Amino acid sequence: MFSGIHSGIHWQAFLVAAIVLATFPGPGMLYVLARTLQSGSRDGLLSSLGTGLGGFVHVMAAAFGLSVILATSASAFTALKWVGAGYLIFLGIRNLIQARQDGHAMLGAPAAAADATRQRSLMHALRDGLLAEVLNPKTALFFLALLPQFAVLDAAPLAPRLVLLGTISVTLNTAADLVIVALAAPLGRYLRRHLGFQRRLSQASGLTMIGLGLFLATAKKSS
Repeated sequence: MFSGIHSGIHWQAFLVAAIVLATFPGPGMLYVLARTLQSGSRDGLLSSLGTGLGGFVHVMAAAFGLSVILATSASAFTALKWVGAGYLIFLGIRNLIQARQDGHAMLGAPAAAADATRQRSLMHALRDGLLAEVLNPKTALFFLALLPQFAVLDAAPLAPRLVLLGTISVTLNTAADLVIVALAAPLGRYLRRHLGFQRRLSQASGLTMIGLGLFLATAKKSS
């Protein structure tokens, strides 16, 4: 069974494309970078796992035909696009509000306020990463358009090959995000030791998410 799946895939072309796409900075990588700088490596790790799980949801949808709805229905694409953009903008505004509140709290008890902020962030990191990716219709169409290009069209079932290719692609993307977490975490720790930098990191994270939401809102189905 597995030999049949493997033989029906253009492996060399796929691996080159998947590695290039995984290492190219995109919205997901910028999202993970912002969360890592703001709240630390654990937050960045959970955000990476969340976006990875969200990507896998799109892989399964593409493999079993659900993403075709987004490819053929302009209204479905637009609806999901606006929900996803609105969620990212909501996260960004929440960060900006939290940065202001934490700034006032830290004036009295910097260490306690910083710990409380990190705990709140950790509880939301996995969920936010998952929803941000699941609600991105561009990711759905990306996998729907990319994966079939590297699978041989023959009489064998296509879905298992698409799932295999998509899983590898998501794994590479998540690995690249984890590298970003490892590189950004020391810088984030240094900056968060200073009250002013902590507030600025939260503000920068909020503005980044708002920017990603606006970017998603302007996405075109044909792009």
